[in-house]
Amino acid sequence: MTLAHGGYNLYGRSIGILMLQTRFPRIPGDLGNATSFPFPVVHRVVESATPARVVTGGDANLLQPFIRAARELEQEGVLALTTNCGFLAMFQSELAAAVRVPVFTSSLLLVPMLRRMLSPTREIGILTVEAASLTDRHFRGAGWSREEIPVIIEGMDGRYFNQRLIGDQADFEIEQMEADLVDVACGMVERHPELGALVLECINMVPYAHAIQQAIGRPVWDIMVLLNAVQDSLHRRPYPGYMR
Repeated sequence: MTLAHGGYNLYGRSIGILMLQTRFPRIPGDLGNATSFPFPVVHRVVESATPARVVTGGDANLLQPFIRAARELEQEGVLALTTNCGFLAMFQSELAAAVRVPVFTSSLLLVPMLRRMLSPTREIGILTVEAASLTDRHFRGAGWSREEIPVIIEGMDGRYFNQRLIGDQADFEIEQMEADLVDVACGMVERHPELGALVLECINMVPYAHAIQQAIGRPVWDIMVLLNAVQDSLHRRPYPGYMR
């Protein structure tokens, strides 16, 4: 006899996503677009958490609203939590301590693993929406520092990609966004031929990860890679032919 356990209103949504309050487009591949996932997720917008306040401002006053939203999603039955902005690594420790389910705020959490995976002669690159705002506060939140793990950081500061997202514009040209990212990524490889892996800090870069990887011929990591790994860890499937 199989016993089903209840306690929630809705089921089957394992991962909750804490969203910034934005109006710019969420195209397929973006965590804010439900078609990006082959499984159900649940989104929760954190009011007043604008790109300017989170990225450029690093506003510590947003911590409590994010904690409240995380606890609400936990109470609704999600089994893990992520965010749709890599800069929320600044709240990683506090969010993880506030709930009982796993929390992974940013692809920056992947950097220590990549450092162990790569030869010491290979470098790690980080492509970010705004290099001027990415600081040790975010790296420490993700569990490392630039003293421990030197990285190459390149930002989209001043480019179309940055202007449309940080400015929270209601539209953008997809081809221009992709061209911007590919151009900067290729420039990183040209200047640093020993680049062994590229981490996309910005969640909004995920739709263009394929184009970036094709252009630079290097492994490209992002929050979606981590999210899919977490989802798999929550729902392991038996291998064909395996008999218990």
